[in-house]
Amino acid sequence: MSLVKLQRLMSDEIAKRTFFSRPPEPPASVLLSDPFQAIYIGTTKIFKVPFSWSFMNLTNPHIAVVGITGSGKSFFVKTLLRRANYVWNTNAIIIDWAGEYKSWVEQTRGKVVSLAKGDYINIMDLSGMKPLDRTKQIMTSFEILTDIAQFPEQKRLTQEAMEQSYTNFGFTLYEKPVEGKEVPTLKEVISLLQEKLQEGTYQYPAELENAIYRLRQFAREGEDYFSRKSTIDLGKLSESGLVDIDLSGLPDEKFRALAALFILQTLKEKMRAEGWSETKGLKAIVVLDEAWKVAGDDRSDAITIVREGRKYQFGLIVASQNPTDVNEAIFSNVGTTFILRIKFEKFMNYLQGSLRFSEFIKGEISKFGVGQAAVEMAFQTALNFPETFVLERIQGEGPLYVYTIDLSDVLTQSEISAGIIQKEYLLEKDEFKNKFIEYNINVDNINDIFASIDAANRSIKVLDFIRLLKSESVQNSSIVAFFKSLSIEDSIISRIISYAGGNG
Repeated sequence: MSLVKLQRLMSDEIAKRTFFSRPPEPPASVLLSDPFQAIYIGTTKIFKVPFSWSFMNLTNPHIAVVGITGSGKSFFVKTLLRRANYVWNTNAIIIDWAGEYKSWVEQTRGKVVSLAKGDYINIMDLSGMKPLDRTKQIMTSFEILTDIAQFPEQKRLTQEAMEQSYTNFGFTLYEKPVEGKEVPTLKEVISLLQEKLQEGTYQYPAELENAIYRLRQFAREGEDYFSRKSTIDLGKLSESGLVDIDLSGLPDEKFRALAALFILQTLKEKMRAEGWSETKGLKAIVVLDEAWKVAGDDRSDAITIVREGRKYQFGLIVASQNPTDVNEAIFSNVGTTFILRIKFEKFMNYLQGSLRFSEFIKGEISKFGVGQAAVEMAFQTALNFPETFVLERIQGEGPLYVYTIDLSDVLTQSEISAGIIQKEYLLEKDEFKNKFIEYNINVDNINDIFASIDAANRSIKVLDFIRLLKSESVQNSSIVAFFKSLSIEDSIISRIISYAGGNG
């Protein structure tokens, strides 16, 4: 009697039989790291293996977090920062574009620095740097944020005036400064340029006038956030526990980006000055959230921190809704990427092309709810298992409260059936709350809004939501801005406002 039966099969039939394929997860030996040198994140979706993140075997400790508003980005970042502090006593500096982390940092008894709300940074502070080096860094920031690179004479005049202002305050350009010595501000630099203009001997007065005008935008009365004496010691930021640099009070993106660039420059120099230590873990983590102007430019010191951070035990977390906003040098070289819910196909294709994950992983990401994530890790050595896998859910310090805004009352049945328009928008509670804070809704009104939605099992139809907001005196302009922040199409926003009886 034959024990083996031969059978003719077509190749497509063989392809359907997947019992020889390895499931898309690393082995448990990789996922389960030493609990005293790793941060617990959650369990894997397929085998329910606990995953603890450690950078020890990765190319570097840097992390990219990608996901739409409400996907759980800030929930993940808060979880990671808190646990990094438990495990390694890691300091954290959050460069907080929209004030999203401020209330959480206050609740955890961290330090909040609110620029334009009582705190100031003098961008000519040296923090132990040579004046010549700081001058070069300031000029690099201006090149990123303005068109000064196209006007070499204005650039030369500005740089020389900065160097002269340091000299006038008793500094030697090529020497490290004496600690505690008073430094000049941009106002002194402007005064030197004005004196040169008033002398009337310079052959290109228009260049001088334009150089003065360019600097004045950062030194006008009421907007001189970077040309007054500093209220904080930036040199100590990386050893101050949890610090939130709230940039939401600054008037526009240019001001926020200038602050972020200066902070990154100072932290980079602090990182280099401290050097390597025998202590395991991370000394500090810097968080850049939606800082596209800073994370997207080749000249930003975010790039330098990515390239040098590992040897100095500094980590960088870059979080964004749009992965194409992040400079390729950052995005392609981080040690770990966490992919949360992605809305646009072009972003998904970009991620798949960059990280080269499978169609299976792509399909899983497209179905993600709040707090679910795919993880891609870049190991130091080539390994015979998938580097991208799916987490069942990020498990944070507290419960993940998810709120749903249901658009079905403004969509047609055909739109719902076809699935061409997103029917529900999910937001994690802290992100939801920070949206209200961003649009200047007071705390009492916010509490009333949440109480109403909580009573409806954390789900609300969009027209009821608008009625609720209006009952709390929220303006139409804030309502429209809120919906835009969720990436809802303008035509749908107009329809919502129209159905709700507003004028948008």
